[in-house]
Amino acid sequence: MPESTFYAKVSRGIPHLIDHWLQLGQASPDRLAMILADTARLAKLGEPEETAPKGEQLNEWSNSRQPPLWAARTSLFLLVQMPSRPVPRDEHETCAWAYCWLRNRSFETVIQAIEALPEHLHEPLKPALEQAWTDKQAQRLI
Repeated sequence: MPESTFYAKVSRGIPHLIDHWLQLGQASPDRLAMILADTARLAKLGEPEETAPKGEQLNEWSNSRQPPLWAARTSLFLLVQMPSRPVPRDEHETCAWAYCWLRNRSFETVIQAIEALPEHLHEPLKPALEQAWTDKQAQRLI
C-alpha cells in the first residue's frame, strides 16, 4: 500500500496553523505566545518549556520552522473557540487542523470526531478528518 501524503501535508500545514493564531489573536506576539503556553499547560495539551516562548519564536514557527506539537494543538484549541469562527485557509492547514483535532481528544469513530467539531467546521474539515482517521487507524499518526 502506498504511503499516504496526508502527514506530509500536516507537516507543511502546522506552521500555517500557528500563523493563523498569530493573525487572529488580538494581542502582541509576546502576549499570544504566553497565552499559548499557559493554555497548553492548563488544557493538558502538552508541556511547553518552563518559560513561555517569546513572540519572536512564535513568528519563526509560523514562517517555516517546525513548531512543537503542543503549540499546534493549542493553537487549534484556541482557534475553534473564537467567536469569529475561523476556518483553515488552505489544504495543508486543513490537514493540520484535522490532525490536531484527533490529537486533542479521543473519539471512537470518525463520525464522532466530525460531530464534535463546531458546526461551521463540519464541512471544511470532514474530508481531512477522514484522511487523518485512516492514517491514525493505520498507526501512521502517532
